[in-house]
Amino acid sequence: MLTGLSKQPRLREGLFVDRSYSNNLGKRNYKVYIPKGYRGIPMPAVVMLHGCTQSPEDFAAGTCMNDLADRAGFVVIYPAQCVAANGLKCWSWFNAKDQVREGSEPSLIAAITMEAAAEFAVDRQRIFIAGLSAGAAMAVILGATYPDLFSAVGAHSGLPYRAARSVMSALAAMRGEPLEHSNLDADSVAQLGSFPDSAAMPTIVFHGDQDATVSIGNGAAIVEQAVDRFANRLVPLRTTHEQGSANGREFTASTFFDPRERPMVAHWVIHGAGHAWSGGSSKGSYSDSQGPDASAEMVRFFFAQESRRGKLQIWRPRIRAVEIGAMISP
Repeated sequence: MLTGLSKQPRLREGLFVDRSYSNNLGKRNYKVYIPKGYRGIPMPAVVMLHGCTQSPEDFAAGTCMNDLADRAGFVVIYPAQCVAANGLKCWSWFNAKDQVREGSEPSLIAAITMEAAAEFAVDRQRIFIAGLSAGAAMAVILGATYPDLFSAVGAHSGLPYRAARSVMSALAAMRGEPLEHSNLDADSVAQLGSFPDSAAMPTIVFHGDQDATVSIGNGAAIVEQAVDRFANRLVPLRTTHEQGSANGREFTASTFFDPRERPMVAHWVIHGAGHAWSGGSSKGSYSDSQGPDASAEMVRFFFAQESRRGKLQIWRPRIRAVEIGAMISP
């Protein structure tokens, strides 16, 4: 059992372990990947929320996040949606009760995160959350409702906060029709107001411009919400735009920096890409081996955030995934 924060011998190989959590709102299984080189010293963690029909194993294979964890030194937590909650194993981002703090699924995911962080050596100031499709929409919800737990959000092919309030409106939102209650309302702001960064969350978005499942406008809406929340806190953002190509696909990347030159919001549009994780592996579903490596870019963005303890991670030019490990101490 790899518990506690005391120094332990380094793991020669990573471990992918099964866990389960339950509270009065339900039960969910989850998996945790402990990276090669783990020795009980606190390291960052990335929570990964799979898309519909996927599983933690499938999502891990398609995103190659465990391989990246071995190189960069972080724990990966994979909550699993159950068929009893949704027949297609979609996270319930479209239900009003699942869009608030202490809501059913948000509270379960947050509790899973805290349980895994307690069992393994996780730096509580550097816990991030990302997802694909329905998982991305739920990751956005967790960022809005648990800003005291998560330090940044990654959304791939997802939807903005409160994009829908029912199954029917969810289908409309996915088609790109007008969103319902997409911005934080007064009650939500009041609910989150006790947390210092409740209305502003560093966010990185990936979306294919040929996505026929979730309209690309939803990715832009996530970015708009994130930028607006910084504006509401009177944080001026400087914007850069870049066009390039990677692994056979062209992309446009926009990054919004704060006055301290920290990236607060990033928006990657992958040209010609559909509803799939960019730069992933064919070993998993809904993954496209072409395009920029979304996993590496998300981790790079996450590690560029300032720790809540005040330690600044330096924003660097884009680098290959294999080089990300140089950004943090093992």
